[in-house]
Amino acid sequence: MRTQVPLAAFTTLGLGGPAATLAEPAHEAALVAAVRDADERGQPVFVLGGGSNVVISDAGFPGIVVRVATRGVSFAPADPGARAMTVAGGENWDDVVAQCVAAELAGLECLSGIPGLAGATPIQNVGAYGQEVADTITSVRAYDRERRHVAEIPAAACGFGYRTSSFKRTPFIPGSPTGRFVILAVTFRLTPGPRSAPVRYPELATELGVTVGERVPLGEARAAVLKLRARKGMVLDAGDPDTRSAGSFFTNPILTEAEFAGVTRRAQRAQGPDVRVPHFPGPDGHVKVPAAWLIEHAGFGKGYPGPGQAGPARISSKHTLALINPGGASTSSLLALAGQIRDGVRDTFGVTLVIEPVLIGTSS
Repeated sequence: MRTQVPLAAFTTLGLGGPAATLAEPAHEAALVAAVRDADERGQPVFVLGGGSNVVISDAGFPGIVVRVATRGVSFAPADPGARAMTVAGGENWDDVVAQCVAAELAGLECLSGIPGLAGATPIQNVGAYGQEVADTITSVRAYDRERRHVAEIPAAACGFGYRTSSFKRTPFIPGSPTGRFVILAVTFRLTPGPRSAPVRYPELATELGVTVGERVPLGEARAAVLKLRARKGMVLDAGDPDTRSAGSFFTNPILTEAEFAGVTRRAQRAQGPDVRVPHFPGPDGHVKVPAAWLIEHAGFGKGYPGPGQAGPARISSKHTLALINPGGASTSSLLALAGQIRDGVRDTFGVTLVIEPVLIGTSS
């Protein structure tokens, strides 16, 4: 273990103060032991994956940061016409997707280019371009901090929803950055064959030159997704400051029909009767509205700088959903910008945006 280790180097934002103690267990048993021992000592625990979906305070974390470094991918027969893939929590997610595409296993190809580790994907129910991990997860192996044992949890018990799961909603200690369950491994059910799952997302279908519902070669689907993400600054590139982000900083609002009608009325009053608010079907008869559209039409365009003298945090020049650290920003300046955007969208459209990354040692 090391002490007083700056965490900025372990996050895609390049932000975060020091960890009082840092452990990097490379084996599942050591990972469980690190968390269990800290719990027994009453020491605050933060389990860190790829650092792609967290915002860590400038003051850092006063307890032990357990950085997951486990590895391993295995395959086994599943039901007829399927293959099971079990992935250790510390595996790089995009490497896993690339391996599936190369092995002609469909189901994860549209999740290409997403930074982070495999163990984080069920917590957030990671999704993009019409796919989410809940579509293919069959079970999750996790350490239950409350019962102090390892459990195999079937997908039906994971409580998956839009960018959420029971893992995200179940605290161990109120206010603790790590919940009751520490993800050790994830098992997916994938479909053998050279072609993708049906393309569901209109933007991806347009990029591929197909209609929604068609299948394409797996490699073509992955390449198109990577191209779209790179265009938005959502593929990590050390030479591109627009990729120094935590991905989408806000989730797309899920509104009732009445709430969506209210957003439309506000938009038309401000911008004219011909304005059409983009939207998509949401769960349970709700309506999903792109947060990026709301942000832009509330006056926060690409490249928008942070408020006052708070620092150089700004909106990406490629995508309004990404808040970036182009160099020299602080977590406080980033959150000041996020607050300004959230207030502006609420004042303009009556919708309160929800921050997607996990906040560590700070609040919005």
